[in-house]
Amino acid sequence: MIRIPGIVWVMLLFSAPLWSDEVTSFADREDLDPVLVQSGYEWLTPESKALQDDEFENPGWLWVERGRQLFASDSGEPSCASCHQTSDLIFSSSATRFPRWSDSQQTLINLEGQINQCRELRMARESFALESSEMLSLTAFVSQLARGQPVNVALTEEVKPFWQAGRDYFFRRKGQMNLACSQCHDERAGQRLRGDLISQGHPNGFPLYRYEWQSLGSLHRRLQDCDAGIRAEPQPLGSEIYLSVELYLAWRAGGLTLESPAIRR
Repeated sequence: MIRIPGIVWVMLLFSAPLWSDEVTSFADREDLDPVLVQSGYEWLTPESKALQDDEFENPGWLWVERGRQLFASDSGEPSCASCHQTSDLIFSSSATRFPRWSDSQQTLINLEGQINQCRELRMARESFALESSEMLSLTAFVSQLARGQPVNVALTEEVKPFWQAGRDYFFRRKGQMNLACSQCHDERAGQRLRGDLISQGHPNGFPLYRYEWQSLGSLHRRLQDCDAGIRAEPQPLGSEIYLSVELYLAWRAGGLTLESPAIRR
């Protein structure tokens, strides 16, 4: 059997020039029709859906339980539980509202940014490294508190420039393969890329357990993977552009419910 490299499959699927330096704006493109919005869960196999739904078998719950311990830690220093109670309805739904504007930092922050802001300013403790076990565990714990609640980010005047930057990034061709996020997740959602189905790319399952990683990971890690996959330069975790993309994707997924810790391929 002749094996066709993955990069060739992508070229055949998109017919995009591999070495083009063209950067095309898709600013005149319409966004995904809200009626058509579907979670990546809908593209899973029955076996993967069953794994996500089973709190005992879903490996993501290992991080949730670690996050529960970190949240309540009373090692003689302030903890998350010193200020927040998980029974508080406002707090337990807070993950649905990120990214959001931070008055204290005067910029856009996501859930990871809020956790580190609390640790530094209110707990006088060191921040967690992005993608560390501690950060993934706490974000997984806080996100699962809002499991089943709809994504509900607010497009205030302060965050609109970030939203626009994130939307522009989503529709702009980039990298050596000259591809835009929208070409996969809008135009070819539901089609196959090798053995996998292409989803609409919604962030409502993050942080999630990905078979490819054999671990839990954040949305920014997935964005890095996507950029690397089209031979574009990945941006740093927590960068302003990835925060902007996260805001746009959360807005685009408005109404979908949070699923973390989700399962994806």
